[in-house]
Amino acid sequence: MTDLAGARIGQIAIVCEDVPRATAFYRDSLGLRFLFAAGPQLAFFDAGGTRLMLGVAEGDVRGTSALYFSVHDIAAGAASLAAKGVLFINAPHVVARMPDYELWLAEFRDSEGNVLALMEERR
Repeated sequence: MTDLAGARIGQIAIVCEDVPRATAFYRDSLGLRFLFAAGPQLAFFDAGGTRLMLGVAEGDVRGTSALYFSVHDIAAGAASLAAKGVLFINAPHVVARMPDYELWLAEFRDSEGNVLALMEERR
C-alpha cells in the first residue's frame, strides 16, 4: 500500500456528549441497525455497510468526527504513510478482541488537526 486511494471507509466515529441518548436517536429516529455496545460509552451501528461508532470525546477530539480507513495490513500501511511524512498519534495497536477478530487501530492527524485512523480487522 502506498496511499489510501483504494481504501474503503470502514468506520466513522461520531463524538457524543450522551451515548445512550445518541444511541436512541440513531436506532429509533434514524432506523440504523444496532450492532453492539462496548460498555456504556460506545455503541456501533451499520449504516449501509459502513460501521458508525458513537462514543464520548477523548482528549482533544471533542466536536469532531473521525474517519477510519480499512486496510489489510496496518503495519505496512502505517509505515508507508509515515514515510510520506504522516505523523501518527499511536502506533498500530489492538483496541478490541472480538469473538472472530482483533480490531487494530493507528491514529494520525490530517493537515488541519482532524483525527483519522487506519483500522484492520485481523482474523
